Amino acid sequence: MLEDFHHINRAFENKVRLGIMAILMVNDSIDFNTLKEQLSLTDGNLASHARALEELKYISCKKTFVGRKTKTIYKATKKGREAFTEHILALERFLKSDFQD
Repeated sequence: MLEDFHHINRAFENKVRLGIMAILMVNDSIDFNTLKEQLSLTDGNLASHARALEELKYISCKKTFVGRKTKTIYKATKKGREAFTEHILALERFLKSDFQD
């Protein structure tokens, strides 16, 4: 069904942002270094994609200090969880459609 494309969120077209959200959907929170390792990203690549999701209010970022080092923790927001779920459901509906509409 081509109308399902209207529910596909362009914010998740990038595989890095898709990966960030997928990991945050199954974890209450995750720190920067763990997320970077799980997605095999550089610091700058993760930071720029996380910032894009943060600007959309799909994730939140909390920075604390552990000793003299900063620790960055990411969480999916309610808005982000809803947007990601809608995106995945739209993809599933599209993939299950037989294009006869």
